[in-house]
Amino acid sequence: MAFIEVRFPADIAYGSAGGPEYSTEVVITHSGYEQRNSNWAQARARYNVAHGLKTQAQLDTLIAFFRARKGRADGFRFKDWTDYQASGQLIGTGNGSNKVFQLCKAYNSGGSVEQRVVSKPVAGTVKIYVAGVLQSVGAYTIALDSGVLTFGSAPSAGLAVTADFEFDVPVRFDTDRLSASIDAYGSHSWTDIPLVEIRV
Repeated sequence: MAFIEVRFPADIAYGSAGGPEYSTEVVITHSGYEQRNSNWAQARARYNVAHGLKTQAQLDTLIAFFRARKGRADGFRFKDWTDYQASGQLIGTGNGSNKVFQLCKAYNSGGSVEQRVVSKPVAGTVKIYVAGVLQSVGAYTIALDSGVLTFGSAPSAGLAVTADFEFDVPVRFDTDRLSASIDAYGSHSWTDIPLVEIRV
């Protein structure tokens, strides 16, 4: 359905658990060798926000947020406190004619690189550099709903375009039902409130 450009309450997100996941099929032969088939080229994040609920006010906010999103129907922004910043990220190299670049974040390990498209930058946090020189805000526009950067004038050939920014993860609830229990002392107990990243 729709994607609503609203952020899940950051104070509840702060206590959440989760992170990236992949889909891999593992086939084990009779001799014990394995054949592994990776179904996804990039990770997709999954979270459980039940652990972030500490107060009645947070609970009230969550219930209202859940009802407004109609369970799994509508997507929204989520701040992953373990991974929400990028600094000095190379997003492209000028060729003298290209004005449009996509924000992204590179994850490097052992010579392997996974490039993550960043489609939900946070307003007021984006800084763009060309050949290491900070660009004035009027020199470009940034689409906060897609992460697409557009220059007024194309960067010259060979000049690196880099960026600093914060970003949210596009997610949805992965349940259509909230379930809670209240003990004798009036405290609430939640076992699972899952969120899953969506491709946008």
